Amino acid sequence: MSGAVVVGAGPGIGRSVALRFAREGLPVAVVARTAATVRAVADEVAALGVRAVPLTADVADEVSVRAALDAATSEIGLPDVVVYNAALVQPDALGELTARAQLDAWAVNVVGALTAAAHVAPEMARRGTGSFLITGGMPEPKPQYVSLSLGKAGVRTLVRLLDQEYGPAGVHAASVTVDGPVAPGTPFDPDLIAEHYWHLHGQPQDQWQQEVLYSGLSPAHDH
Repeated sequence: MSGAVVVGAGPGIGRSVALRFAREGLPVAVVARTAATVRAVADEVAALGVRAVPLTADVADEVSVRAALDAATSEIGLPDVVVYNAALVQPDALGELTARAQLDAWAVNVVGALTAAAHVAPEMARRGTGSFLITGGMPEPKPQYVSLSLGKAGVRTLVRLLDQEYGPAGVHAASVTVDGPVAPGTPFDPDLIAEHYWHLHGQPQDQWQQEVLYSGLSPAHDH
């Protein structure tokens, strides 16, 4: 196995996912906007005795995302799994944001994931194995979270497109849709949520799910 890449590896789900894969012995490349953020998570990964590769990138910048993924591949090989966890979470009502601000949110919530997938999925398909997992949310749109509702709808569609394009070649595209506010010590503890990323990555192809809906109680599954 080559390893895992977690894009958006800040405190919360990204950190917990990085540590969950590290506990299975996979080297982990962690990507975030600031060096301090990735260094903190990388140090925790390294403390588990596996290789940690801290990388910085702005997910809204295509060149930056592609460079980080190339750097990760040069360090740990073509990843077994890439997790896209970056999102711009903000309350905004209908018409409240400018068009520019909506586009900026879309760039982080959807286009960054598309860029990352387009960069790694073709090589995964040529190899015949790999997982591309995205943190979803907003299973029902909410008018007080317009940009996030639109973004998570885009993520859901992107997963379906990736499955159609690369699934037959062995690439598992899926999302973990988190239906609630993430916080340690609650039913939405990021360590609990991280288990679902590991579960999706380990599913045999004839049992693949494209979406796990995490409600904080018991997980429901939606193909």
